[in-house]
Amino acid sequence: MRRCVLSIASLVAFLVAAPHGQAPDTGAIAGHVKLTPRIKGRALPSTAYPARAVGAHDPTSVPEIRNVVVYVKNAAFRGALPPTRAELRQEHETFLPHVLAITRGSTVDFPNDDPIFHNVFSLSSAATFDLRRYPRGQSRSQTFTKAGIVKVYCNIHSHMSATILVMDNPYFTIPALDGTFELPNLPPGEYTLVGWHERVGERQASVQVARGKTATIELSLPVEDPQ
Repeated sequence: MRRCVLSIASLVAFLVAAPHGQAPDTGAIAGHVKLTPRIKGRALPSTAYPARAVGAHDPTSVPEIRNVVVYVKNAAFRGALPPTRAELRQEHETFLPHVLAITRGSTVDFPNDDPIFHNVFSLSSAATFDLRRYPRGQSRSQTFTKAGIVKVYCNIHSHMSATILVMDNPYFTIPALDGTFELPNLPPGEYTLVGWHERVGERQASVQVARGKTATIELSLPVEDPQ
């Protein structure tokens, strides 16, 4: 993941009471992500050929905030990571969702909902795999055992792409539609909070978490939301 200084229009960090139900010996990070006008000259990449479509899906109908991942970088986590089972669908020659965040050891299913063949693959250092061609109604799966960024493509349709972030700790989330997020149950300490987007990489900030409190922060990322 690319390292760079956090670009913040406004950064406010303060402590409030911990959310209801949180373990008493931990703290939390909560806040809001705001998308600002993108860097001049960087256009939004298209995910579909304008003259070809298998259905009516419009990739720009997904708010850009749903392609942001907020996470705590290099946080120590005691015990076994909780594996999950997630899904990256192929629909109207598009991967849905476009960005997925999972813990290391989790499995992702790749169901094909299109009336054509797809061939999901990745050549990323964190995971190299090829699920081969399969038709509508079938699904293939892949377990991710190494942390890192995994770029996913279709070997038949070059305009299809998605990104999977595989994490070494459970302290991550994708913001809600209004940009709000919360990372609960963090042991007290100083952390590096990251806002990530595939077109700008990492934006980092230091956050101090206190026992029984919530550190609140507002982040700005230079990625314009077309909505």
